[in-house]
Amino acid sequence: MTTPHVFNTTAMLIKMANQIAGFFEALPDREEGLRSVYEHIRKFWEPRMRIALLEFLEQHPDGQDGEIGLSAFALEAINNHKAELKPAAQTAIPATP
Repeated sequence: MTTPHVFNTTAMLIKMANQIAGFFEALPDREEGLRSVYEHIRKFWEPRMRIALLEFLEQHPDGQDGEIGLSAFALEAINNHKAELKPAAQTAIPATP
């Protein structure tokens, strides 16, 4: 079961991803538009936001969950670049004695 806060955060991220996708879908070159969605999310979303979006897609591969859902263009762009959207593994900083 999803807590209300998590649902609201996820819904907000999906709305943002759909807005980004809507903007870039208007580009004449479809592949450039898909790549631009991915590049925008990678550059401007902090890792926690990208992780939350990718976790949503793990739970809902079709990008839909009741009243919230990714547009077809957003879903395609994200699925095409899932590996690149995953944040790099953080190296733990050893504690000083």
